[in-house]
Amino acid sequence: MRRPSAVAATTVFMLLFIARPASSQAAPAVYISSAELEATIASAPDGSVSDQQIRMLDAGGMNLGVGVVRRPPTTTLSAIQHHAQAEIYRVVTGRGVLVTAAQMSGLRELDPDGAVVRTLTGPSAVGTITGGTSQVVGPGDIVFIPAGLAHGFSEITEAITYIVYRIDPDQHVELKGG
Repeated sequence: MRRPSAVAATTVFMLLFIARPASSQAAPAVYISSAELEATIASAPDGSVSDQQIRMLDAGGMNLGVGVVRRPPTTTLSAIQHHAQAEIYRVVTGRGVLVTAAQMSGLRELDPDGAVVRTLTGPSAVGTITGGTSQVVGPGDIVFIPAGLAHGFSEITEAITYIVYRIDPDQHVELKGG
């Protein structure tokens, strides 16, 4: 018997989470095929950061999303802090050092009407992490990032690609797909 791939297993998890009823009327399940994930990964440009939202759905009182992020090699730490949105990363390829911290300095709020806030992150700020906790992440690793936790990569040794699951309890991010 063939074992399901990690991508397929992660997709099943997302489907079960979306299908969980939040009220007496459950939201319908949404299927994202492995082929669609792989095509999204393949379409990401090399040499630059690419964050492609595949779906953002109303799951009965909160939005749940899935996307693919690709980051090129770097040794420069840039960090972001989402005020209300939590994220889960599932590393597909590559390796890097993810840094997390409760605080950032030099905070600059992202434009609340800008495309990044409206379609990906919800209200967020960028800045600099000093100190924090560093963790090497690579293929197969999963990282939970609670809302309000500053995070960024201080080093990416080989281009890293990860599936990002976004939990938007206040429904700040625009819906996509369905």
